[in-house]
Amino acid sequence: MRNWIVLLVVGILALILGLIALANPFAASVTATLFVGWSFIFMGGFQIFAAFGSASTGAKIAGVLIGLLAMIIGVHIVAEPLQGLLSLTLVSGILFLVSGVFKASFGLFNFKGTARLAMLLSAVVSIVLGVMVLSNFPQSAAVLLGVLLAVELLSNGISAIALAFAVRDLSKTEDGAASAA
Repeated sequence: MRNWIVLLVVGILALILGLIALANPFAASVTATLFVGWSFIFMGGFQIFAAFGSASTGAKIAGVLIGLLAMIIGVHIVAEPLQGLLSLTLVSGILFLVSGVFKASFGLFNFKGTARLAMLLSAVVSIVLGVMVLSNFPQSAAVLLGVLLAVELLSNGISAIALAFAVRDLSKTEDGAASAA
C-alpha cells in the first residue's frame, strides 16, 4: 500500500473517535450496542439468504432458523438498546472469565518459560476484568462497552498511524533504490 496518507487520516480519525468515546463512554456504549444490534440483523439476513443455497432441506431449515434468531436478537437490541447494553455487558463479563480460565489452563499445560508467563498474565487480566465487570453489574454496563470501544479505536488509530509512517518510509526507500538503478 503506497498511499500512506490514507492510513494516516484513518489513524487520526480513529484516535479522535477514540478520545470522543473515552470522554463520553455511556454514549459510546449505546452506540456500540446499536452497532451490535444492526450487525445481528444484517448477519441474520445474510444467513437466511445463504441458507437457500444449502443442498439439503435440513440445512436450509437450520440456516433460516439461525438467521431468524439472529434477526430477532438484533431487532430486540435495536428496539431496546439499554436492555441490550445490559445483556452485552453481562455476556462480556462472562466471556472475560471463561477466556481467562481457558488461557490459564492452556498456558499451564501447553507452554513453558516466557510463553507460559505471558499466557498466565493474560489469563489473570481477563479474569480480573471479568470479576470487575460482574461484581459491579449492572452499573458497569453504563461505561464498559464504551470504554472497550474507545480503547480499540485508540489502539487502531495508533497502529494505523505507525503503519502509515512505515509505509511512507518504505516507499521512500523503494523510490530511492529505483532511481539509483
